[in-house]
Amino acid sequence: MSDLQNINVSWDGDLAIVTLDRQERLNALNAEVFTELGEAFDSLRYDDQVRGVIVTGAGDKAFVAGADIGELAKMDALSGVQVSRTGQGVFRTIERFPKPVLAAVGGYALGGGCELALACHMRVGSENARFGLPEVGLGIIPGYGGTVRLARLVGLGRAVEMALTGEMIDADAALAMGLITHVVPQEELLARAKEILRKVTKNGPLAVRMVLESIYRGLDTTLVEATGVESTLFGLLASTEDMREGMTAFLEKRKPEFKGR
Repeated sequence: MSDLQNINVSWDGDLAIVTLDRQERLNALNAEVFTELGEAFDSLRYDDQVRGVIVTGAGDKAFVAGADIGELAKMDALSGVQVSRTGQGVFRTIERFPKPVLAAVGGYALGGGCELALACHMRVGSENARFGLPEVGLGIIPGYGGTVRLARLVGLGRAVEMALTGEMIDADAALAMGLITHVVPQEELLARAKEILRKVTKNGPLAVRMVLESIYRGLDTTLVEATGVESTLFGLLASTEDMREGMTAFLEKRKPEFKGR
């Protein structure tokens, strides 16, 4: 990775922590942030030492408060399409990342920030987390995949209400609808995110990768095709050293030592 100005990447063992850091703008997304976010994930994809990624925002006020409105206000029809597709491309990279990605949401996750959280595989929130898609109040719509992912995650009715009213919901409401899976005090957010992610990374890395691939490819196709993909991935794993190690360890009543092979 080259010098990143808006994103910090740190490591805790086999976990990478990607922190969006524009605190003076409540970590708002702009073209530079998208470029750096894409660069960070491209680098982490090929880092064999990284088993999982946490995405969070600097400070305790915001995860990401949205997109940079000053930048969006300059759009015309053609540039608007490009802005949307650029953001969608980066968020799809995150969604289809072969290692588990967990969003640790503290404070505001609005507009593009909510969409970033939705692109991650898992989400936990602090007690002061606030979620929303307020774009209609600006005369636009969510452009980074929010209308699609939110409906798939929480159901049509709740997604339509959130997107049409533009109103924020608090952490408890987000938990109740399944937008996040845990609510914790702000000071415990990152520790809890690491704890959850390590429950994943202790498992076979190839199996984790194939679970993600099966789930997300299944969303884009029919049930028959999706189950066909699942059986193919199941069969591929049967040829791996990790599968032999996992089953041998179970039979020998010991912890497996996965190698990712």
